[in-house]
Amino acid sequence: MTDIDALADGCYTAVVDSVEDGVATVFFEDDGEAVGDAVLDASALPEAARRADAVLRVTVRDGSLVGSEYDAERTADRADRAQERFDRLAERPPSDGDRDHRKSS
Repeated sequence: MTDIDALADGCYTAVVDSVEDGVATVFFEDDGEAVGDAVLDASALPEAARRADAVLRVTVRDGSLVGSEYDAERTADRADRAQERFDRLAERPPSDGDRDHRKSS
């Protein structure tokens, strides 16, 4: 696990992986590419973002989180995409009996 001070100054997309006992594990992306992760005090995040899979826009300066904004729309989009993937994976493939039935129709 990297640390926030390993990130260059700038703006990033951050995704909360988990929040447990007041500590948040956060992954950082820049233009869709993973650039690092950190364990932060959850109180450093906006209240709405103190949960798994929350998406934020953050600003890092001198190894510190100096700004963060919860992105409700991107969080919802991410949840929808994850649910769609789950639904596709959960679909039962046709059994051999189903295939035989379709051939004779």
